[in-house]
Amino acid sequence: MVKIVIADDHKMVREGLKQLLELENGFCVVGEASDGFECLNIVNKKNPDVILMDINMPNLDGLQTLKIMRQQNMNHKVIMLTIHNDIDYLIKAIDYDCNGYVLKDSEIEVLKNAITTVIDGEIFIESSMTPTLNASLAKRDVEIEKLEELTSREIEVLKMITKGFLNKEIASELNISERTVKNHVSNIFKKIDVSDRTQAAVFAIKNNLVDIN
Repeated sequence: MVKIVIADDHKMVREGLKQLLELENGFCVVGEASDGFECLNIVNKKNPDVILMDINMPNLDGLQTLKIMRQQNMNHKVIMLTIHNDIDYLIKAIDYDCNGYVLKDSEIEVLKNAITTVIDGEIFIESSMTPTLNASLAKRDVEIEKLEELTSREIEVLKMITKGFLNKEIASELNISERTVKNHVSNIFKKIDVSDRTQAAVFAIKNNLVDIN
């Protein structure tokens, strides 16, 4: 019997999923949660095999909850169940070590397949999203290669560019000549394939080199 916890802030969604899943042999819903905090509490008490987790929940959303679970070495199988077919949500869920990603408008057979797949130790991604995911991951590999070409000094300069420092200010801050800064900037542009400081800053932010908050 696969023990399941459903975390979703809409009661009707939780009840509907519970009814559909428990019509099937082998599935048992052992708990329901309306936000991330409640989910963490129930998971600790019920120790389910699988958690169906909505991304958008109040107080503590699904991605934050998943991140906390992994930080606390909670290795339960987590399937993100969401309306979002945005690749950024999927990438973040994968980065936080989710086991599955299913869209809410999918057929119940897709969800059942996802549950059995993650129980077997495999990853399940909604089939409609896999082409975009593969393209995005390939692009990210290219970005990583560009990052790896930068020296530690160039990364330092890039971070300062992103924060709005001018060449003269960078030179003063790093105690190097302005000409040296210009050389660093030119090398950075070539290595990450950009043509101006704005594009360089966007690259730095996308690759988490700086905190924009």
